[in-house]
Amino acid sequence: MKAMNVRAFVSIGVFSAISYVLMLLNFPLPAFPNFLLVDFSDVPALVAALLYGPLAGALVELLKNVLNYFLVGSATGVPVGHIANFVAGMTFILPTYYLYRKMTSKKGMMAGLVGGTIVMAVAMSVLNYYIFLPAYTIFLGMPAMSAPEAKALIVSAILPFNAIKGAIITLVFMLLFLRLRPWLQKQTTTNHV
Repeated sequence: MKAMNVRAFVSIGVFSAISYVLMLLNFPLPAFPNFLLVDFSDVPALVAALLYGPLAGALVELLKNVLNYFLVGSATGVPVGHIANFVAGMTFILPTYYLYRKMTSKKGMMAGLVGGTIVMAVAMSVLNYYIFLPAYTIFLGMPAMSAPEAKALIVSAILPFNAIKGAIITLVFMLLFLRLRPWLQKQTTTNHV
């Protein structure tokens, strides 16, 4: 049991490092504001969750954002974007993990990824409206957005962006999952922390 915990913590560290590097390789999508960036850093967190349980996925999400905050910084001086990224990752990987655990099959993984995409898109829309957009305006010293402006930004950019981001991550993860599925299933029977 002790060796398994050491292996799990080492693996979480490795997945966090990979996730951090993937976070640096972000890119914007055409027709969306430049502050909305796609990266594949949620993929290692999801693999960690599947191998070691949801706490492992949460730790990977947390560690990649802490690393990024301390090594790259934040335009606001406070980690508003990093907190948003952590929450987005959690709202994606947790529903995916739990739905896949209900039906451990290719269809179950696809259902989990679609469910995770929907939860992430809706949750991030609500949280951006009430928390993250107001925090950005405060910490950047910008005038507060009016409710209609915030709603327009959510509907025209944030909601569709997160849906597209989730679809892109779903596609990439499914390609990886189809290759790794036998290995993941073998590992998950003994690895959960």
